[in-house]
Amino acid sequence: MSWASEAVGAIRKIILVEDRIERVANHVDQLAETCRDLDRRLVRLEAKFDLIEKIAAPGRRALPAKAQSHRDKKKTS
Repeated sequence: MSWASEAVGAIRKIILVEDRIERVANHVDQLAETCRDLDRRLVRLEAKFDLIEKIAAPGRRALPAKAQSHRDKKKTS
């Protein structure tokens, strides 16, 4: 092989590597955007659950004490 064909082969490899790197970089950008979108959606869901908890908390009461049944009253008397 002559040095010219070796140089052309090396240049081709460099171009292929650059193309692959560019495709990977584009894919990483898409994944980063997807991650940001999922993060925004998660934050909205968390905010909704927090709001639901705050709304439900003031109206929440403890269950009333268990009333004694007639059977229980007869046993204690």
